[in-house]
Amino acid sequence: MATKLYPSDLTDRQWEVIKELLPAPARRGRKRQLEMRQVINAILYVVVGGVQWRMLPREYPKWKSVYHYFRLWRINGTWQRIHDTLRAKLRQKLGRHKHPTAGALDSQSVKSTSIGGASGYDKGKNVKGRKRHVLVDTLGLLLTVVVTAASVSDPAGARLLLSLWGGHCKKLRRIWVDGTYRGTLLEWAKSHIKAVLEPVLRSDDLKGFVVLPKRWLVERTFAWLGQSRRLSKDYEYLPASSEAMIYIAMTRIMLRRLAAA
Repeated sequence: MATKLYPSDLTDRQWEVIKELLPAPARRGRKRQLEMRQVINAILYVVVGGVQWRMLPREYPKWKSVYHYFRLWRINGTWQRIHDTLRAKLRQKLGRHKHPTAGALDSQSVKSTSIGGASGYDKGKNVKGRKRHVLVDTLGLLLTVVVTAASVSDPAGARLLLSLWGGHCKKLRRIWVDGTYRGTLLEWAKSHIKAVLEPVLRSDDLKGFVVLPKRWLVERTFAWLGQSRRLSKDYEYLPASSEAMIYIAMTRIMLRRLAAA
């Protein structure tokens, strides 16, 4: 299919970039019947438009088939693998090494819905729902994300996130954070991941809204994620599905930069 039905659909150039990264059909069992470009377009429609799976337009494959691939690729790590590969390509296109050496870390509390699943209350933000712990590079590109109940503290969420980072973070040596992440976490980071967490603090002399150095990097990423309506709240039952939605949203952003019209 070479025609875009909806604004969220892939262009021909974007499809050329991502199609080689999709898992090959299984050698055994029934042959793959669906056109994978349509499946990807349907998933992007859900992420960008914020609709329910059952409300997919009829031009796309049946919603159960689309959800099957979303779930399967969430479980086997395909979404993160595609995302990480595209991030490396984009960094190299912009003249950067594929492995960043510095980044920024922060969290975002969002409301959850009545669908259920892990949830909690963030007293500081006065939000009942979930918390997205996000690590980005200096370009604002996502490195790692962990979704927890909103009641999980920022240091606890950061420790969980930093414990799970993969080889793409192997050169990361400096991470800018806000004052919430001070304390024992700083020493833990030095000893366990060989990285320095550097708090960027707001001066007591400043009044009103002030953009703080380095901290705006991750705030910009949160703004990018806000362009996908599926991420306006946490609509997923499983935190792992929430993480997959974030990887997909960032994958779309990078595809648009790698294959600009």
